[in-house]
Amino acid sequence: MAAVCKAAKTVDGETPGAILTAWLHRFFTFVTSKRHIASELLEHTDRGNPLFDDNRARVIAAGRPLLAAAQRAHEIRDDLALEQVLDMVIAIATIHGDTRFLEPILQTALDGLRPPTDV
Repeated sequence: MAAVCKAAKTVDGETPGAILTAWLHRFFTFVTSKRHIASELLEHTDRGNPLFDDNRARVIAAGRPLLAAAQRAHEIRDDLALEQVLDMVIAIATIHGDTRFLEPILQTALDGLRPPTDV
């Protein structure tokens, strides 16, 4: 989790939206790599355990400036909170299948973060 948080300050991208997207890809990679462990923990650990809240809070604190910058640049919809975006990424990461199966689903969802264009 520390690497995901650190990546929020070091991830590359040409624009704020690209930086956020790159960071979300790293978060997705982390979640998919830990999903088997995470599902076991969730099954056998009280969800009220501070460990879950602390890690989520750390990720949100790390990613919130990225989302805000991308929203200020009008590259990401402004009607979404980071919690919603992260929940979407986590939901996709829990779908059964390998990375080749999941990546196009993730990319479609991330494409949907862009603000609608005027017709």
